[in-house]
Amino acid sequence: MTSDDAAPNRDAYHHGDLRNALVAASAELAETGGPDAVTVRAAARAVGVTATAAYRHFAGRDELIAAAKTQALASLFGSMQTFLKSLAPQEDPVQDAVAQMYAIGQGYVRFALAERGLFRTAFYGDEQVVTEAKELSGGDSAFEMLSRSLDDLVAVGFMDPRDRPEAEVAAWSMVHGLAMLMIDGPLRGLAEPARAVLIHRTLAASLRGFADGPNAEPVRSTDPHVTGEPLR
Repeated sequence: MTSDDAAPNRDAYHHGDLRNALVAASAELAETGGPDAVTVRAAARAVGVTATAAYRHFAGRDELIAAAKTQALASLFGSMQTFLKSLAPQEDPVQDAVAQMYAIGQGYVRFALAERGLFRTAFYGDEQVVTEAKELSGGDSAFEMLSRSLDDLVAVGFMDPRDRPEAEVAAWSMVHGLAMLMIDGPLRGLAEPARAVLIHRTLAASLRGFADGPNAEPVRSTDPHVTGEPLR
């Protein structure tokens, strides 16, 4: 018997729970050592089961990483959805669309800061796991949520429809770049509330870049989600 097979906790998990526990353990391993630290044996040790038990769920590291990526993308979507659902509807449809775009950006960056291991894992490697992640998220994805929000900005006249093609990349680049600077770059030591100020101003700058539609004013000049002034 190897050390990996010693003292297994055979009754610790009901059917199906072990797979989820191994995925969660993989995110924790990525948190401390990066995605490269994720292996089936390491995840099994972290959970307290034998490697043999873990290999019943994952044939190898690639499968485990793919499962962790799937969970990470679904969790990212969940964070964006939570911020979106927390909004109170506004009477002005332009302000409402702007607030929704701002909220999903907040959900993206705040997920990265709160779940750094999952966030890093979500974008690790080249595996295509969007379909599986959408299934966990109820048939939707973070990218599709962003696309709908941009469509809404056009529909209410905040954004010029000529600027709509590929606008997802511009918006995504802003929030993803900021998230990476804050978790792995020179802004990683920044504390609240300075961090909150930078997130707010970055999201506002992104929205100003889209504010070229026929109904952009007066929201562009007065709404703190766009001007970058402190939110009330």
